[in-house]
Amino acid sequence: MQKRRLARFQKASPMNRSLHGSLFRNLPDATEEERFEELSRVKSFRIERIISAGQVSPPGFWFDQPNEEWVLVVQGKAEISLLDPDETIRLSAGDWLMIAAHRKHRIEFTSRELPTIWLAVHGA
Repeated sequence: MQKRRLARFQKASPMNRSLHGSLFRNLPDATEEERFEELSRVKSFRIERIISAGQVSPPGFWFDQPNEEWVLVVQGKAEISLLDPDETIRLSAGDWLMIAAHRKHRIEFTSRELPTIWLAVHGA
């Protein structure tokens, strides 16, 4: 009896479901604008795929996000400027960066010929 209850709970639990996909399939066209796609969301974080093709932050604009963000460049190249302390990070395929909550940052470069595919994990 207890095993059947546990099996029903496991099937119904959102943490027990499986999701799968490919970061390289069904890529949206990002030639005109950067594309964002949420892949998964749970209480403590969300994961998104970002496709950039030459897009950068507007002049004078700085992201100031309330939560931590971890980014991985899966394909292509990017350059991010950060404030306090001031630094510029160059990323290529396989490189990742953890950005602290409220650390101002901006995108200075993304590759155009080979679109930049990012995997971003945002804290909640």
